[in-house]
Amino acid sequence: MRPARSVLFLPASNPRAIDKVRSLPCDVAILDLEDAVAPEAKSDARAAAVEAVRAGGFAPRLGVRINGLDTPWGEADLAALAASGVQLIVAPKVDDAAAVRSLAGRVPAGAALWAMIETPGALLDLPAIARAASATPLEALMLGVNDLAVGLGTGAAPDREPLKPWLAAAVAAARAHGLLAIDGVYNDFADADGLTAECAQARLFGFDGKSLIHPSQIEPANAAFSPSAEEVAQARALVAAFAAPEAAGKGAIRIDGRMVERLHLAAAERLLARLDPGR
Repeated sequence: MRPARSVLFLPASNPRAIDKVRSLPCDVAILDLEDAVAPEAKSDARAAAVEAVRAGGFAPRLGVRINGLDTPWGEADLAALAASGVQLIVAPKVDDAAAVRSLAGRVPAGAALWAMIETPGALLDLPAIARAASATPLEALMLGVNDLAVGLGTGAAPDREPLKPWLAAAVAAARAHGLLAIDGVYNDFADADGLTAECAQARLFGFDGKSLIHPSQIEPANAAFSPSAEEVAQARALVAAFAAPEAAGKGAIRIDGRMVERLHLAAAERLLARLDPGR
């Protein structure tokens, strides 16, 4: 699966931002038609997104976040994008598995679908939402932490204490069904230390990447969700040890004084695959 360490949102109504993102080093760029666009600008933003997708030339993978299908704009967004060649649709406020199945019948042919988990109802239906990937183009679960905090009525906390159970639940649901797990945004783009800490927390919980709102956040996110040199060296050593003739047929071997099993080999292979997705 393609890397998604850094997922940068930008308003589709901002042509300068669209031009700039073509060469930015984020893994994914999302042209936003939803929260970042005022109601009176929706139509123009939609046209700009379609034009950008058709023009191509983006270094990052390009997607579009549509408006919800329960709004006056969602169906029009999908209709306009149908023949654009868009490869990724991000759907906001996916409440349940039925919404995933409904979206799957509407997204352009060949496009992947990312579901934003932003409501208390979605949290309670996480296993079913993720399970819907077996029969739909669902590829990722992406947390909308701002909307979740409002919907849950949580207080603010630097370490996101009230959301921790749901961070873990989202990752578990994604992992159970082979999906990407993308953490939500960090709002203060001027606070580099805060972003770095939250990226480290997200990686600790098992997320694959983080949603971003400013280009300055790309480098810290890419660094946080990339394996360190030490991790890469350990993974390569483990893979080499299991490939040795004396390890043939063994379920566990000793490396540097500790016992490792084939489940550790699988984890090492996944880590190395993140360096080279085509490996």
